[in-house]
Amino acid sequence: MPERKHVVIIGGGITGLTAAFYLQKEAKEKNLPITYTLIEATDRLGGKIKTIHRDGFVIERGPDSYLGRKQSLTKLIENAGLEEKLVTNETGQAYVMSGGKLHPIPEGAVMGVPTKVGPFIKTKLFSKAGKARAAMDLVLPRREGADQDISVGHFFRRRLGDQVVENLIEPLLSGIYAGDIDRLSLQSTFPQFQDVERKSRSLILGMKQNIPKASERPGTYGKKKKGQFLTLSSGLESLVERLEELLEPESIWKNKKVSGIEREETGRYRVELEDGTNTHGDSVILASPYSVAKQLLPEQIRVDEFHSTPSTSVATIAMAFPASVLKNDINGTGFVISRKEPTTITACTWTHRKWPHTTPEGKVLLRCYVGRANNQEIVFESDEAILKAVLNDLNKIMDITSEPDFYYVSRWIQSMPQYEVNHKQLWQKLQDNLSAHYPGVYAAGASYEGVGLPDCVASAEKAVTHIIKTLR
Repeated sequence: MPERKHVVIIGGGITGLTAAFYLQKEAKEKNLPITYTLIEATDRLGGKIKTIHRDGFVIERGPDSYLGRKQSLTKLIENAGLEEKLVTNETGQAYVMSGGKLHPIPEGAVMGVPTKVGPFIKTKLFSKAGKARAAMDLVLPRREGADQDISVGHFFRRRLGDQVVENLIEPLLSGIYAGDIDRLSLQSTFPQFQDVERKSRSLILGMKQNIPKASERPGTYGKKKKGQFLTLSSGLESLVERLEELLEPESIWKNKKVSGIEREETGRYRVELEDGTNTHGDSVILASPYSVAKQLLPEQIRVDEFHSTPSTSVATIAMAFPASVLKNDINGTGFVISRKEPTTITACTWTHRKWPHTTPEGKVLLRCYVGRANNQEIVFESDEAILKAVLNDLNKIMDITSEPDFYYVSRWIQSMPQYEVNHKQLWQKLQDNLSAHYPGVYAAGASYEGVGLPDCVASAEKAVTHIIKTLR
């Protein structure tokens, strides 16, 4: 690589930030003549990651944590020098609301799959018939054509029956993607379950065999063993701020919107901006949602079926209360809600319990979620309307009658990409199209290989590895 190479990164969320950080790191450590430009359409970096500090509270408006066993984000945090701020969640009883009541999630349930007989038999979440139907998993054969993609809902209904799916699995799993589990791709969202069926036949027996011992569980940081999730005591936005500090200021362009990408005869790419200016790159990383990226690509590269269903819009409302508001306080960390329930909220986290560092002594912090596939209207209501609807639900569920000391509503419009059946195959088709027509252009981020923060970081690392290998 004798001459200097330039990489243009489109999108300044966690994916774009990670790509810029690792490109710069690799170039410095290996003395590679690679430069980059990170282009962000808004006035700030970090995308959905936003943290508010107020009156001793640490309030996340976007993602609040990540799964510790996915170590790509922990590695990034360590590289940024923030590992001392890593904290693990406190564990406690979680609940699911069904039939108007909060039921403890049965002990031993792994993502809704029962692995302990006693708690499953005792729970009132399911009828005797529902429990008997779930037990059929112990004798059901493997699915024919097990390598073919199907919906998450179809897979679990076949193995465990409708009751377990609707009262436990759907509330737990659909919240991750805010999607319809009867349309979500099994291979692209929860492939581990497909692997369990392939290896063990029975989902219940297979999951039981795969449960790690407490001492072996990932997701802890430091000496104290706690939960499986990690976050930063200073708020996740402190990672964004640190990464921005470590990047070259002249390489970051904010308030610049890309309008198109064109491959020139030289093989380089001209990246055109809406203000009429342009820049050039030997490689390009599309670190923006596919809905944005496809507008920048020529027709022969786009895959029309890919993300043909619009991303789901969701909202959260974080509310601060005095501790006395919890008249009938339940010892736990939060609850999810069955889709059949007539509530506005889909889930509620007792943040003061799950993440004690976020809340001052004598206070309570609740974070409720609204909006899901096929029911997103509430997201577009006013802040006051959302607060009223949520407080109405909390009054019925937790006997909360007081107004919060303060609250924040955060809307994420069309922010949750829907990985529908055959997502993996369509993603491969898009990559093949890019390789054939726009070599050196890579798509990365939540639209492609996972919506979690670690997935976005890993996706950015993968793109950087390909680029360095290609340019060298």
